[in-house]
Amino acid sequence: MKKSDFYYDLPEELIAQHPAEPRNSSRMMAVNKSTGAVSHYHFYDLEKLLKPGDLLVMNDSRVLPARLYGEKESTGSFVEFLLLHQTAEKQWEIICRPGKKCKPGARFCFGNGRLKAEVLEIKEDGNRIVQFECEGNFYTALEEVGQMPLPPYITEKLENKERYQTVYSRELGSAAAPTAGLHFTKEMLADLQKKGVNLSYVTLHVGLGTFRPVKEDDILKHHMHTEHFMLPQETADLIRQTKANGGRVISVGTTSCRTLESAAQRCPDGLTACEGDTDIFIYPGYEFQVIDGLITNFHLPESTLIMLVSAFMGYDNTMNAYKTAVAEKYRFFSFGDAMFIAD
Repeated sequence: MKKSDFYYDLPEELIAQHPAEPRNSSRMMAVNKSTGAVSHYHFYDLEKLLKPGDLLVMNDSRVLPARLYGEKESTGSFVEFLLLHQTAEKQWEIICRPGKKCKPGARFCFGNGRLKAEVLEIKEDGNRIVQFECEGNFYTALEEVGQMPLPPYITEKLENKERYQTVYSRELGSAAAPTAGLHFTKEMLADLQKKGVNLSYVTLHVGLGTFRPVKEDDILKHHMHTEHFMLPQETADLIRQTKANGGRVISVGTTSCRTLESAAQRCPDGLTACEGDTDIFIYPGYEFQVIDGLITNFHLPESTLIMLVSAFMGYDNTMNAYKTAVAEKYRFFSFGDAMFIAD
């Protein structure tokens, strides 16, 4: 298939610039996986679509406040860092701008010196390796000084950093939120459990590669980014029990989906605890081994995420659902509305 097969026309005003309040007041489109039939709800109606014995699998990764604004020590000129991943103790690979200020040996400070950094090297792709210095715990300092690394299509300032975290986030390490989970409230999760819906967790640290556009028109030539995941034994056991009892395994988000399907490829004799890196690319023709349902947001045209959704519920069903979402003025992308896909 070609990248252009996954294009749809999206009016800019449908790109959500801020999260819904309260979280679960977002709209939710329910799509029958087999027939493509569409119905309309709000996210707080989710329990109407779930059955006792169903299992929700959620990504508990927590977003780093990875965007830093500071100044060069020698000149006081402005600089911006975006943390990508840790390479050693207080040492990170980063993207910086303007790049000409970030030469090896250059020193920078952030938050009136709460964090300091020195550039150690420039990588081939232009990213930098920097060594940070601070009093006490690095992550405490980062929480005080850093800003949320919102996607480029969100241009409004986020007043409350917690609104770009799920209510169940706990494992620090993502550069972007697993946004399907942003719709849940703690009260809603408790109510679902009372109904007999089981909850379980995986961890996949979302990288900025999730926003990387597909450049090749032949999608098979696209090089998928790598992300780190972990499947706990407790979740593996719950999935096995759910399947044995006839329940459905519902993935909350494409990141949970990629974790489960990656784990299944590593564990051909049955899911068990595992951890590692994955660059799994799911597109139409892929045969799902674990998930029976998917909760997700509405994704960018021609993105790997809309390709994953198309693989799960069929290409025609997906494009028809997106056409309906545009016509019904659903809100799109990270702070947008939700979609529930299952039979």
